[in-house]
Amino acid sequence: MIKIDHLIKEFDGGVRAVDDISLHVQAGEVFGFLGPNGAGKTTTIKILTTLLQPTSGTVRIAGHDVSQDPL
Repeated sequence: MIKIDHLIKEFDGGVRAVDDISLHVQAGEVFGFLGPNGAGKTTTIKILTTLLQPTSGTVRIAGHDVSQDPL
């Protein structure tokens, strides 16, 4: 299960790559993550995989908060 609530990622200089997205994917569901260039897809995936820390919001995978429990 993936649960993203009010995720924001802002880089230096005020560039907001991810602007307040929320997404819930239940166990067993298949989803596509689509959008135009610059929409924040790669940045969101990097946050999900703990390569980046979010500026604000929460991301939980299988009940684990990726900011508090990255391993």
